[in-house]
Amino acid sequence: MAGLNISELVELALALVAVGGIAGFLAGVFGIGGGAVLVPVLYECFRLVGVPLEVRMPLCIGTSLAIIIPTSVRSYRAHRARGSVDMEVLKQWALPVIVGVIIGSVVARYAPERLFKIVFVVVAWSAAARLLFGRETWRLGAELPKGLLMKFYGTVVGLLSTLMGIGGGLFSNLLMTFYGRSIHQSVATSSGLAVLISIPGAIGYIYAGWPAASRFPEVAALQVPFAFGYVSLIGALLVMPTSLLVAPLGVRVAHAMSKRTLETAFGFYLLTMGARFLIALVYA
Repeated sequence: MAGLNISELVELALALVAVGGIAGFLAGVFGIGGGAVLVPVLYECFRLVGVPLEVRMPLCIGTSLAIIIPTSVRSYRAHRARGSVDMEVLKQWALPVIVGVIIGSVVARYAPERLFKIVFVVVAWSAAARLLFGRETWRLGAELPKGLLMKFYGTVVGLLSTLMGIGGGLFSNLLMTFYGRSIHQSVATSSGLAVLISIPGAIGYIYAGWPAASRFPEVAALQVPFAFGYVSLIGALLVMPTSLLVAPLGVRVAHAMSKRTLETAFGFYLLTMGARFLIALVYA
């Protein structure tokens, strides 16, 4: 694997296991599925094993979507058990979100690698600005809209989440707070969206990555063993167990934090993750 020895491979494996715990915790705390943590760390891991730059970012995103499937399901069940999930919002967004995921998967098949980083930076920093500097008076309305606008929001959430490898919490949290919903209810409802996005999203990245196997045989062979399209099974299997174990702890922490503390923590986290990919864009 690109010159890595056994000790370096063990270090990478241990790092992925640790990242699974962090991702699971954040899935519970922020309702984000953990993908915003997984994508930057997977990027470094795949860089170390020599995955070509042209496919590295989509491989990270597809693997992230596969990893957050079980984490999202567990986080959603924990939030729903507390009665904090708005099921009506989930029903309205279900079909539009899936449509957005399908569009995102098609885009991922043909888009240049830099597009994924640009989307990550712009959206993460926009959300961070709202969370860190926003005021209660910053509202799009008193209630979430109905009809076509709500469907449009759902489609955009599905599309951008698929291009970032996250569970949709980043966008749905932002939208719901702009319409007067509490951060706690927004986080809880977002955990349900993560389930709707991660499953078809992972399947879409398997589809999107098949052409890469012919252009870059090393992706499916030496550098990323057991890769299906843009999903690395090795990466997924190492991260999933600790993600599942730690997600309920994150849910408990979220419900113990004040509204402002939760918003500030989420904002600084997004600011940091966006900076990581801005650096990657500049020095790629």
